[in-house]
Amino acid sequence: MSKAMKIAIVDDEKDMRQSISQWLALSGFDTETFASAEDALKGLSPNYPGIVVSDIKMPGMDGMQFLRKLKGVDSSLPVIMITGHGDVPMAVEAMRLGAFDFLEKPFNPDRMTELAKKATQVRRLTLDNRALRRELSDGTALIKKLIGSSAPMERLKEDILDLGQADGHVLIEGETGTGKTLVAHALHAVGARATKKFVLVSCAAFDEDTLGRRIFGPAQDDEPIPAIEEARGGTLVLEDIEALSQVLQARLLTAINEQGTPAETRIVAICNLQEQDKTCESVLRPDLFYRLAALRITVPPLRTRGEDILNLFTRLSEQFSEEYGCDAPVVSAQEAAQLLQAPWPGNVRQLINVAERAVLQNRRGTGSIASLLMADNEEVKPTMTTEGKPLKEFVEAFERMLIDNTMRRHKGSIVAVMDELCLPRRTLNEKMAKYALHRSEYL
Repeated sequence: MSKAMKIAIVDDEKDMRQSISQWLALSGFDTETFASAEDALKGLSPNYPGIVVSDIKMPGMDGMQFLRKLKGVDSSLPVIMITGHGDVPMAVEAMRLGAFDFLEKPFNPDRMTELAKKATQVRRLTLDNRALRRELSDGTALIKKLIGSSAPMERLKEDILDLGQADGHVLIEGETGTGKTLVAHALHAVGARATKKFVLVSCAAFDEDTLGRRIFGPAQDDEPIPAIEEARGGTLVLEDIEALSQVLQARLLTAINEQGTPAETRIVAICNLQEQDKTCESVLRPDLFYRLAALRITVPPLRTRGEDILNLFTRLSEQFSEEYGCDAPVVSAQEAAQLLQAPWPGNVRQLINVAERAVLQNRRGTGSIASLLMADNEEVKPTMTTEGKPLKEFVEAFERMLIDNTMRRHKGSIVAVMDELCLPRRTLNEKMAKYALHRSEYL
């Protein structure tokens, strides 16, 4: 379940702030109270994880002065003002200054709850958007999102760090659902252009004329500025580059050639061909292909990533179980083998869907992981892959997942894990060292 948002209640009347606090606490909010605006300001900072409810008439710093100060701390912080009878003009002025809304005394408690819910929803969205923007500008955080310690993923992370520091155009290839767009974000974030614009255009989302204007211009009245201008000095990502017509390929090649070296704007092309008999090289004109493919990254398919599959499934099922307020499914040895052996034609995107449905099934007490894998592709048996894996790999992957899951469930309690898995301490320590599992990660 998502964590309850905080509500800071500011009122010089003790009975009033306690009454509001008790009511909102009963409505599921995490409340804190302050007897004055001055005290509240000491506890409120940018990115405060909640909203403020404040009286307007208070000794010392009144509500209007407090509101102005809060807008200086965080202009997007929702503030609900409480006003006495006859002070509506003051409340209207508060709205003009940026208050979220106001309540006139005596107010209906249900109306207070309704406003608080709306304000906290707005606040949560604001904070989520800020976190996303920080994440998309933080190369380290982005690479951490590329979960996995398998050899293919370690190579991918090294490629991102290496090519991120280079300045040439990049071609990203890989099967559908492997995370190519995330790789493009990471490339931008770890390079010298990280503070510049990152612009993404899907070449498959528009007809030829609209796409031409979106990339090169001239833009019509209701259209954004051309992407090639918007991304100037930064990175322009062209998803589904294979969808570019021959005419637009020629225009893109001209634009690249006119930039000179080093390129003013870095082009990152994402190729998403799904047909078995086609490649990016076969559908792009050769001169454009070789300009874009000067630097190249291939994102590995999920089926080649070994125990990453189990690690990802565990993380995802935990996230969905928290979201749906139920227990995550316990993966048996047979189900772990099925996950490892499945062909995963939809890659990580498919794994996300399977993990979510597994959690929903577990909540209902029905179904199995095998049935989900079969449902995704009735022609493919979930116990067969195109690449054989030795028994030792299955055993080790399952063993690592079992210890990892148990450590998470017991929040790093070694004694509890030893009891549940019937392992002596020395054996558990040796296995944790073998699988690079650290107790500090679970506390």
